Amino acid sequence: MNIIHVALDLPLPRLFDYLAPDSNLSDIGLRATVPFGTGSRTGVIVGVADVSEQPIAKLKTVSAILRDMPALPAEWLALCEFCARYYQTPLGEVTSFALPPMLRRGKLPRIKKTKPVAVSPSPSFAAGVELPRLLDAQQAAVEAITATNGFDTLLLHGVTGSGKTEVYLRAITAVLARGGQALMLVPEIALTPQLEGRVAARFPGAHIVCANSSMGDAARARGFLEAQSGQAEIVLGTRLAVFMPMPRLQLIVVDEEHDASFKQQEGLRYSARDVAIWRAHQLNIPIVLGSATPSLETFHHAQPRSAPTGGGTSRYRLLELPERAVADAMPTVRIIDTRREKLQEGLSAALLDGLQQRLDRGEQSLVFLNRRGYAPVLACPPCGWISRCTRCAANLVLHLADKRLRCHHCGFETGVPRSCPDCGNVDLLPFGRGTQRLETMLVERFPEARVLRIDRDSASTPKKWQALLATIHAGEADILVGTQMLAKGHDFPLLTLVGAVSADAALFAADFRAPERLFAQLMQVGGRSGRADLPGEVLIQTEYPEHPLYQALIEHDYQRFARSQLDERRIAGFPPFSFQAMLRAEARDMNQSLAFLTTARCAAESLADGVALYDPVPMRLQRLMKLERGQLLVESQSRPALQAFLPKWMEALHALKMPGGLRWHLDVDPLEF
Repeated sequence: MNIIHVALDLPLPRLFDYLAPDSNLSDIGLRATVPFGTGSRTGVIVGVADVSEQPIAKLKTVSAILRDMPALPAEWLALCEFCARYYQTPLGEVTSFALPPMLRRGKLPRIKKTKPVAVSPSPSFAAGVELPRLLDAQQAAVEAITATNGFDTLLLHGVTGSGKTEVYLRAITAVLARGGQALMLVPEIALTPQLEGRVAARFPGAHIVCANSSMGDAARARGFLEAQSGQAEIVLGTRLAVFMPMPRLQLIVVDEEHDASFKQQEGLRYSARDVAIWRAHQLNIPIVLGSATPSLETFHHAQPRSAPTGGGTSRYRLLELPERAVADAMPTVRIIDTRREKLQEGLSAALLDGLQQRLDRGEQSLVFLNRRGYAPVLACPPCGWISRCTRCAANLVLHLADKRLRCHHCGFETGVPRSCPDCGNVDLLPFGRGTQRLETMLVERFPEARVLRIDRDSASTPKKWQALLATIHAGEADILVGTQMLAKGHDFPLLTLVGAVSADAALFAADFRAPERLFAQLMQVGGRSGRADLPGEVLIQTEYPEHPLYQALIEHDYQRFARSQLDERRIAGFPPFSFQAMLRAEARDMNQSLAFLTTARCAAESLADGVALYDPVPMRLQRLMKLERGQLLVESQSRPALQAFLPKWMEALHALKMPGGLRWHLDVDPLEF
């Protein structure tokens, strides 16, 4: 065996063969540095053979087989192969993405010397830690999870504040007591530190590793190796943590499973939740999906076939937590009809009164507006000029605090003009409102209040974010103005009022998933109130108070909302009742993008057995960073039919001669339309 098959990080759907005189089967999973072009690259050995499809005379000799770390396990390689196959991405790109940057460059971090891990027969790693009393539903959920033998997907559907995290921790306790490893995924980096603190406090003797993209290269590589060796007993992380090799993995938890952050939107466009389910199936272990507002796909799979609205698939097991563990009752939800009153800087009298009442009682309030900046646009009323991005089909957002206009899509920014660039008018006006403008208004309206704004601008680094959270927990802020960063995963005992403003736009968005996201967002942010001994209240301002979405929120009735949405999707033939893939193209000229997509559609027609092909159209944000973008949707009522079609279509597309400057990619199970 003197030929190795190497997966290299290249946009080509093939492996690369090299001569390796000293190679053997045990080298599969090792990294190798190989000559490529005029330089060299490092990839992963995925096969060893005696023959090659290429002429032996044309094969180059491997530069080095890196034996400085254990070979990546077969289970890890199989996971990468599944992602390459399902998401139609070259295996070399997948393995490169799944490895930490330092390891993919052929280097190793400096390893800290630690004592060998002694696996505990003890009943709990939490010895000496005082555990909270479980509600009956929590206890039943823990017992169901710990009693699961083999693969099963369990949906832990619990109202906000129902104690889902405590259920996770009890299930992890059982895993550690058996000498196993547990993997827990969260949707956002911002949620990782507080979860790490809680897990570390519960399991003071356990080795815990965090994995997210904000970590340094050495720390990520070190954590990867500690997980692979079995030294790490618990791995916490964002979507990339699903690729951590863990030889004794016995439980996977995906918290806030509905969150769109679990879907990678560039490069390897994978869903960490779906990959985690496949991995659990591969390893024959249970996986827990937790959410107060499950994705409609997940909810559908957890419904019995005889359920209302046509039934579900019964593929997942439903565990429900219907009561709050952190408070006696759910917060009261009130809908404010903004058609019937004059708003003051976008806020109703009822919301302003509620803010004043909390100030008088020494309690905290949150005004939720999912739009950062001072105003969405700066405009000149006399001539109609507005602050448009020169690189995108979007407006520049006014950030008055630092006197800048910024594009929230491509990052372009410029100074605020002193006068209109078109007519010279100096009276430029901001239209609409963002968190900065709302903050300014609240400071003026409540001069005695300590107003704290929390968005991606004020919490631009992990250190700033942690400082803001510390300020809130210390009771040093009275009124919070926040975006979705505050919508989930936080317990603020003094917070008793949440006011949601400017949410109506999502009701009529072109994206069929927009109402689902809005409902989840409002239920999550509303759940921040009344999580301790103080009763909570949620005020939602809307011009459509009778809308079924808001009526379901009043009753905290997720299932009512979900079933109505599933009814609509069944009639329209949208997921989960169909399966989709989106081919996107971008070029300097829209005609070029659409011409390529038209050619791609023609190439698909003879291959599309059981697959519907739609017409190429411009994307909703058709210009981004000076590139014109189009898309082509393909859809099938059968996932196997779609998966059978895609490889043949990709082969045809790779054979096409591409015009210079045009780029394209395929997104399987797309979330963005």
